[in-house]
Amino acid sequence: MISSSGNRRRSRLAAAAAAFFLLSGCAAEAPAKMLENPPTRSAPPSATPAPATTAPQVQTPTTAPELPVLPESRPDSFRIPSTGATSDLLSLGLRDNGSLEVPPDGPGAPASWYNGSPTPGERGPAVLLGHVNATDGGPGIFAELRKLKAGDTIEVTREDGTKAVFTFDRGEQYAKDAFPTEKVYGNTEGAELRLITCDGFDPETGEFDDNYVVYAKLVG
Repeated sequence: MISSSGNRRRSRLAAAAAAFFLLSGCAAEAPAKMLENPPTRSAPPSATPAPATTAPQVQTPTTAPELPVLPESRPDSFRIPSTGATSDLLSLGLRDNGSLEVPPDGPGAPASWYNGSPTPGERGPAVLLGHVNATDGGPGIFAELRKLKAGDTIEVTREDGTKAVFTFDRGEQYAKDAFPTEKVYGNTEGAELRLITCDGFDPETGEFDDNYVVYAKLVG
């Protein structure tokens, strides 16, 4: 069942569909409208009728394992043990013009949770935004996302005292003019996490042409 808070988040994501967010000079498309219905599991194939001369064959139905999810609770902070990245999480939404608010870009700036997405641990893709660099040329909070590999975890501490632990699935780089909005922000069967930062720095223009997106799945 879709909660009323989930419906509100869908509305905010739809409102942001044509907006852009800026991260140290780079931009990416803001979330498109979430899919109306999450993907459904395919029904198991029916048993083949047995010949009339033999006893009916009984097929044991298979059930996909239940994916872990947590109740709604806003995030307080995050930590990536393998890289040492850690910070409090700002809760940011949309500006009056429909564009996404972004975290400050100075030295030591924290990451932010986009509060139009699910809370980390809820079903769906929770979205964290962070800078790859700072205004003084130093590293941003998400400077080392490319170092993540299989088995690395991302921990999000939540307001209810629980910790949502995600495991790294993959990282993908996208040109900002070909950002796969539904792939990044669309509904998922389980609880997932997206970390989004800039990539593809062009020294000739001083701009970031791409975004780097980490995909992670809740494990506990």
